[in-house]
Amino acid sequence: MSKQILGVDVGGSGIKGALVDIKTGKLVGNRVRVDTPAGTPDIIAEAFAGLVKKIGYEGPIGCGFPAIVQHGVAKSAANIDKGWIGHNIEQEFSDACGNPVKALNDADAAGLAELTFGEGKKVAGVVILITIGTGLGTAQFVDGTLVPNTEFGHLYLHGRIAEHYCSNRVREEENLSWADWAHRFSEYLRHLERLLTPDLFILGGGVSKEFSDFGHLLKVGVPVRPAKLLNNAGIVGAAVYAAKQNK
Repeated sequence: MSKQILGVDVGGSGIKGALVDIKTGKLVGNRVRVDTPAGTPDIIAEAFAGLVKKIGYEGPIGCGFPAIVQHGVAKSAANIDKGWIGHNIEQEFSDACGNPVKALNDADAAGLAELTFGEGKKVAGVVILITIGTGLGTAQFVDGTLVPNTEFGHLYLHGRIAEHYCSNRVREEENLSWADWAHRFSEYLRHLERLLTPDLFILGGGVSKEFSDFGHLLKVGVPVRPAKLLNNAGIVGAAVYAAKQNK
């Protein structure tokens, strides 16, 4: 098995990919991005194949995808065409690019990267990564093992779906101060703490770069750390997943 594997992160607006050294978690060469086209699975698969061709790669590919993913099949669709629901992501992308593709939820991919190379490395017990952006993506690990497709951002808090109460999009749209937003997000973290008894929270997504602005304002009885891998976590985690699946 080559120690360099292509990791791809499929998002609602862009598809990003890069070769990853799975021994170190470092990108090999530049990250490549293409726009995610509007349309049905075959149209997005064509864009996916175009990215693979642009990179000039042949071999196993890992893919983080914005959906609940069970045995390669999408069970939901977040910011992508609803035609993906019930559709085999791995088969569609493999047929389009001519390489074996393994798919997992995009937040799970980011979490896998952090547990392998970042803040969660060698942390025992329950670790929860939360990607804070347009919504709230989550990944849960127990003694380093992924519990897939948790979707804790869809829990209810004060009668609202949590990601409609304390995501970064809500902070921006409601023009919340860091203190006001941190109060809301602390409520969410304490809700997860009551339900799951985690040993560590890791915060990822774009807002994690601003951790110094709000980290000290969070009030929860569990350690909270910003993610280390930031924007490359989805790509790195996808590559790690493909490596594990193709052993």
